[in-house]
Amino acid sequence: MTDTLPDRLCNDPRSPYYDADLLERGIGIRFNGVERTNVEEYCVSEGWVRVIAGKALDRRGQPMTMKVKGTVEPFFRSDD
Repeated sequence: MTDTLPDRLCNDPRSPYYDADLLERGIGIRFNGVERTNVEEYCVSEGWVRVIAGKALDRRGQPMTMKVKGTVEPFFRSDD
């Protein structure tokens, strides 16, 4: 297993940026210096994350998300 994280990763299995093995291993996101737990997708090079926006659903029944720009730092979670 590799110890590098991709530039972009998504929780949605329909996305081309979805990687089940990495998500099982446990990924954490530090956004603007604060650890976030509600990130659905991130892109390090473009500097944004997608977070769930309340309880609203789109027409397919998926949670609505909004893109927020800032400094993105993904990391592997340790089980310690």
